[in-house]
Amino acid sequence: MAEPILIAKGENELFLLPKMANRHGLIAGATGTGKTVTLQVIAENFSRIGVPVFMADVKGDIAGISQPGTDSPKIAERVHKLGLNNFSFSGSPVTFWDVFGEQGHPVRATVSEMGPLLLSRLLNLNETQCGVLTLVFKIADDNGLLLLDLKDLRAMVQHVGDNAKQFTTEYGNVSTASIGAIQRGLLTLEEQGGDKFFGEPALNLDDLMQTDSNGKGVINILAADKLMQSPKAYTTFLLWLLSELFEQLPEIGDPEKPKLVFFFDEAHLLFNDIPQALEEKIEQVVRLVRSKGVGIYFISQNPLDIPDIVLGQMGNRVQHALRAFTPRDQKAVRAAAETFRSNPKLNVEATITELGVGEALVSLLDEKGAPGIVERALICPPSSQIGAISQGQRQHIIGGSLLYGHYEKAIDRQSAYEILKIRTQEITQTNQPVSQESERQTPPQKRTGGSQRQTVGEAMVKSVVRAVGSQIGRQIIRGVMGSILGGRR
Repeated sequence: MAEPILIAKGENELFLLPKMANRHGLIAGATGTGKTVTLQVIAENFSRIGVPVFMADVKGDIAGISQPGTDSPKIAERVHKLGLNNFSFSGSPVTFWDVFGEQGHPVRATVSEMGPLLLSRLLNLNETQCGVLTLVFKIADDNGLLLLDLKDLRAMVQHVGDNAKQFTTEYGNVSTASIGAIQRGLLTLEEQGGDKFFGEPALNLDDLMQTDSNGKGVINILAADKLMQSPKAYTTFLLWLLSELFEQLPEIGDPEKPKLVFFFDEAHLLFNDIPQALEEKIEQVVRLVRSKGVGIYFISQNPLDIPDIVLGQMGNRVQHALRAFTPRDQKAVRAAAETFRSNPKLNVEATITELGVGEALVSLLDEKGAPGIVERALICPPSSQIGAISQGQRQHIIGGSLLYGHYEKAIDRQSAYEILKIRTQEITQTNQPVSQESERQTPPQKRTGGSQRQTVGEAMVKSVVRAVGSQIGRQIIRGVMGSILGGRR
């Protein structure tokens, strides 16, 4: 059985039980109250017991978890106050990732893997436009046309738009305006650097779930300071990753310790202006992914930023200070206080506004899965360095990674763009206008048989189906969030 994780100490020592760690958690509090250090403490302790971790570094100050910490008066005071006799400084094994490939191994997904639902959010499409994009994916899936990168999707959207009449009977109406909106969205996404995320080699989830030679779980850190300039891109990427974990990992129930712990920083961005349909799917994934051995920990300034039905899944809670300057702030304080199991010795609502930096109200699940009585406590200090690391240290870790060289080289194999281009050329050639000399030599019955020559578009559709449809052998099945069910087999 995995060793309990000491998180904080108040009247009692407060332990996060690894067996209950996949019941999810919440780290909340105002800016500057200590959320990042709490996140760091929990992550390095998961790593210590052999649990891999994924987290996004939105401010560039998480990377220090890779280096041993150094002594300071504040750390020494906290260690003494908490009575941590065996405390020592150490770093954790880390793998750096970066969608843009600048501060870590490049992270890529194929367009087909992401699916139409998440991509619609990324492209800011409305419900009607999302429906047309779903139709485009359906046609590509049914005909075995691989959508690997943005040029594949752009070519497929153009193909469906140009041949809308041929697809209407089987798939439904294709709006010209929606096709235009999708194309404009793709152009904007590409200009923002989004094309770097789509392609191959796509991220293999097994590479996120590794341990080092000492049995410590590897902490995967996504450099997200640049990605955060587009909040929808940031949240869509993390949603895609969660959906991939949900669709690909097998059911294992409640393990002795999680297979992976996923920290979702700036979680309030996830639920900003989100369609109801997508919110319901997020709720479903959060509720069911625990049975895959994945624990999700949301980090947010305000508990009210998380929908109630999702918040109800967060069993392990660390609440740092909240400020009550406005009526909404006061409502948030009351709401946060009401979510804890009451402590007769503690006025929770008043305490939330009085907490100092590094203090928190902590309630963790017990062995039976029931919330513990909330306590005011001091968070343990991290063993690793607090703050950023140098570029040289980062590059040394990247270069020494076992993954170095695999994701760095992009692959562009034959996919929808190339197939559609080749087929267009072939059909165009076979439909060249017949010369007058040939017309004169053609028997009359051949020219007046009552049927017209098929259009380039009709021939294109038929040719693509014949040439590619047989390669798949089965239709692609998509899961809850629209990603490919069962992975990329």
